[in-house]
Amino acid sequence: MRHEPIRQFEEALALEAGVDVTIVMPCLNEAQCLPYCIANAKEALERIVVQYGLRGEIVIADNGSTDGSQALATRLGARVVPVAERGYGAALIGGSKAAYGQYVLMGDADGSYDFTDGVAMIGELQEGADLCMGSRFKGGISPGAMPWKNRYIGNPVLTGILNLFFRPGISDAHSGLRAMRKQAFLELGLSGSGMEFASEMVIKAALKRLRIAETPVKLLPDLRDRAPHLRPWRDGWRHLRYLFMLSPTWVFGVPASAAIALGITILATALLRAFGWTGPVPFGESWIVIGALLTATGHMAGMMGIASHLYGVREGYRLPKRWLHGARKWLSLEGCVMIGLALVGLSIITLIAIAIYWGSERFAALPSVLPVTLAGLAGTIGLQTLLGGFLLAVLGGNEADFTRAVYKEARNGRAGEVQASA
Repeated sequence: MRHEPIRQFEEALALEAGVDVTIVMPCLNEAQCLPYCIANAKEALERIVVQYGLRGEIVIADNGSTDGSQALATRLGARVVPVAERGYGAALIGGSKAAYGQYVLMGDADGSYDFTDGVAMIGELQEGADLCMGSRFKGGISPGAMPWKNRYIGNPVLTGILNLFFRPGISDAHSGLRAMRKQAFLELGLSGSGMEFASEMVIKAALKRLRIAETPVKLLPDLRDRAPHLRPWRDGWRHLRYLFMLSPTWVFGVPASAAIALGITILATALLRAFGWTGPVPFGESWIVIGALLTATGHMAGMMGIASHLYGVREGYRLPKRWLHGARKWLSLEGCVMIGLALVGLSIITLIAIAIYWGSERFAALPSVLPVTLAGLAGTIGLQTLLGGFLLAVLGGNEADFTRAVYKEARNGRAGEVQASA
């Protein structure tokens, strides 16, 4: 890794030379393809100079090649940046952080993309876009360039889910050719080391409400004489799990709302029946237990959703929800403790009353499990609220008013980090 004075000296030279655009290619044993890819990238840079007056550089983010790719890239006029952490995403993150240009154009080093398609992407960034994605489905996929399961199942399904969850409004979320403002790239704090990096970039850009554009790009058969590093099923699962990990609304919020709504419906119906305010219902006593289980599970999922949201805000890739900020008066450690203790106290009092009634009836079987179930549910939700409050406070930086602390840290701390990295 370069020493800081050396890095600063190189950046000063780059600024003096007027580097505006950096083309970054992740590389792991790509000696066979590098001559074509670097020549193609140089052609793209020449067009960028002609069209926009921007000068550029080529960075090869080397992931530990053993076939001489580093020396070859240097001879061909590229700058080699060694990246110790293995993985597609790790290489692109390392290369992009080392970029001297204010615009970063990322593309694979296997000949599957034409870097001249990235010229229009730089134009989109100049016109105000923060991220520009290349769409292979709009630009054309050459025969043999993409396996059928990726083309007709994997990419459409994953892109569809991503659009449903995060609404970036793009047609191809996993294109290997994309461009981004370096400042925006640093603000996102990307961390995915593997192929899930492709989804992470789009998701976090959408969550931060960055301006996302899309241009057509071609996908060509790669030039390798070996199998690609991509593993469709493994990498597809990594993409899918990332979609859910970064979407507390869908992984926690939607199931929580559905579970609570169904659980309360069952319990409310049982209560109406117990007071004689309704006729026969299509379910018996066992459904009361199921209703309580659904309600408690929904409450727990809701707490987890809030925790996930606060974590995302604190990490700087998610904007605060307005309703959550408005709930600060009660959504604090003290608020959670008071509500939790109140529900636990109500549960204990109710259970004592039930025990007294049970004793007065000489410990005969209770006419319904509804009172005991409701008392147990109150205690369960109370304990979950109490313990969940402490978890939220930990995520808020050990602050009792965790919503205020998280939002303040997200505004101030992240801005300082970006300035320090730029």
